[in-house]
Amino acid sequence: MQELKDRILKDGRCLGTDILKVDSFLNHQIDVGLTARMGQEFARLFSGLGINKVLTIETSGIPAAYAAAHAMGDLPLVFAKKTSPSTMVDGVYSAPVKSFTKGTVSNVIVSRRYIGPGDVVLLIDDFLAHGEAAGGLYEICRQAGAQCAGLGAVIEKKYQGGAEKLREKGLKVQSLAVITSLKDGKIEFE
Repeated sequence: MQELKDRILKDGRCLGTDILKVDSFLNHQIDVGLTARMGQEFARLFSGLGINKVLTIETSGIPAAYAAAHAMGDLPLVFAKKTSPSTMVDGVYSAPVKSFTKGTVSNVIVSRRYIGPGDVVLLIDDFLAHGEAAGGLYEICRQAGAQCAGLGAVIEKKYQGGAEKLREKGLKVQSLAVITSLKDGKIEFE
């Protein structure tokens, strides 16, 4: 998506060779117009697959997932929580997810009430790097007996290998911007 690539080049900041900071428009301050257009692009990329739910992980994946769910016909949006609230009493699906950026492992959870057999789920996330978050969401779909239609990533860091790992599992992966390198403060796209 050229508009996204242009915005990354304009406002993205490289922190070393692994971290791209895009908090001015994607995951701290949100450019709602750009996010809506990203949702429309995800709807186009995943059309015709019978998707009836969108799944992401809190919190930075929510805006893009919301935009995709809205563009796909106001589908329900479910987000995996990183902590278990006392109100979640109906049982959960869970999977461990490692964050390389934060250096933590979270056991993400989704209530059994919101995903189950018969659901066709689209996974959406802001970044695809090592594939840990998407792998955890994929595992939650598997536990629920739901079909995973694919993963839409706003930004993929191809050099970190996550997309390839997910494709090896048979998952359809579509990324709006694919970065091949963050060397010397320079962002290179596929």
